Amino acid sequence: MSTQPDNISQEKLLLRVHQGQKIIIVSDYLQTIYRRLALATFLIPCLVTVVAIGLLWYLKIGWLEVCLMLSMLALTTLGIEVGFHRYFSHRAFQANTPVRVILAILGSMAAQGGVIYWVGHHRRHHQYTDQPGDPHSPNLHEKGIVGWLQGLWHSHIAWTFAGKVPNSVLFAKDILRDSVISKVNQLYLVWVFLGLAIPTVIGGVITETWIGALQGLMWGGFVRIFLGQQIISATNSICHLYGDRPFNTNDRSTNNIWLAIFSCGQSWHNNHHAFPNSAVAGWEWWQIDIGTWASVF
Repeated sequence: MSTQPDNISQEKLLLRVHQGQKIIIVSDYLQTIYRRLALATFLIPCLVTVVAIGLLWYLKIGWLEVCLMLSMLALTTLGIEVGFHRYFSHRAFQANTPVRVILAILGSMAAQGGVIYWVGHHRRHHQYTDQPGDPHSPNLHEKGIVGWLQGLWHSHIAWTFAGKVPNSVLFAKDILRDSVISKVNQLYLVWVFLGLAIPTVIGGVITETWIGALQGLMWGGFVRIFLGQQIISATNSICHLYGDRPFNTNDRSTNNIWLAIFSCGQSWHNNHHAFPNSAVAGWEWWQIDIGTWASVF
């Protein structure tokens, strides 16, 4: 069922204001830049993943490639969930400057946008969850199977291609005022490159071959980025469509056990929307929440 009023046009949504300020920056120039960046960071890892799978007949992967992929995926997913999400977006726990910098760098390596951009979108999502203004709700489309598919596609990845830039002054003012994290944010592309370089160098050094370096780049770099995108995007899509709702929140957020380990606990999404500023997402003993364990340490 659609929750978007028929009389709310895209133009009105773009100009919607909160606390007297527009919720996004309406700039064709910035939208073009962010749209191209989103396409590149999705299409390149996706294409390399297809190539890597196709080359399995010739380039068998071993323990090294698997370890590089899983270790880099774990580190960058923790950077997103513990860093970008629980700490920077919700200030759910306290951290000193070295920890903050490490979390910001690891999250940036996931290639899902800089910390200011990510926080701005996520806080906007919480402000307008499953309502007009939510950047990636799957529940704002037409009724029926076509609307359902449109919503699923939009919430999973297509919303990034629109290139809408959140108003950081409104949604991420505290990050803008943080000179250290702002500097990390300015170097976003450097951290993305570093996230590709690390597995490449390790693969090349351990195997002492260029093929080992290439394998490290593909599996520990681009395939890892692609998998990380799907894991985090599934929270936007699946966790607002399917799952349990132990808390009666004013949205369609759900808990999904199947994504819990991969998302480091982010898929306990109904819990999170009920208590957004809590460092704990898994409230029951059986709700695996790696993000909480990492926050404790």
